[in-house]
Amino acid sequence: MTTQPPSRRQVSSAPATLFLLLVGAAGAAPPLLGVSPQDEAYFAPAVIACRDGSGSFPKRRLNDGYCDCSDGTDEPGTSACPEGKFYCRNAGDTPRFLFSSVVNDKICDCCDGSDEYESGIHCPNTCRNRNDVRKDDDVGMNRKDVIKDDGVGRNIKDVTKDNDLGRKHTLDIEDLIQKLRGLRMVVIIEIGLVICTCAVCFARRRTRTRRRHYILKLLEASHSPRMMGNWR
Repeated sequence: MTTQPPSRRQVSSAPATLFLLLVGAAGAAPPLLGVSPQDEAYFAPAVIACRDGSGSFPKRRLNDGYCDCSDGTDEPGTSACPEGKFYCRNAGDTPRFLFSSVVNDKICDCCDGSDEYESGIHCPNTCRNRNDVRKDDDVGMNRKDVIKDDGVGRNIKDVTKDNDLGRKHTLDIEDLIQKLRGLRMVVIIEIGLVICTCAVCFARRRTRTRRRHYILKLLEASHSPRMMGNWR
């Protein structure tokens, strides 16, 4: 009994499939730094528009360290634009937005440490640790029973909705804190300018007063009897 050799089509299909997989893996673009997955499509075109409508910029200028948009659309992953927003992916934990001004400031703000990619410090990934703590807290506990024991009368869906609102309020509070810090710096600068202006005015007034006193002394000396006798 003879066996038929495998067809050429069956033999060649495996390398072709492997080649396609390798090409697809090589062509897969890495996630954009500081950009949320929902906004990656916005940064896909070759020319990207600023969100505030102030202009546009080519994709090669994305995260290049220079602020082309006044609202920081082009610099989500750097600290070039103070109004930009950096997206922490926080795999295993809750994603969040930060002001781009805190990127690479040697302080770990994201639990995955993604905001300090060029600061030279090592940020340990604490996202998984937070998830483990939540899992440990939930071991042997029935969330529905806990809610019933508290007598609140809400279901798990309501609790999840409240948690989302709490996270949103936390983000709003952090944004407000950042704005207050910026406002405080503006107030300090204005106070410094007022103090400098007052100091200059006081110095000029004091100089005029001294000059006036000097002129009066000269006039008094010129009208003294001794000076009158010398003139005679």
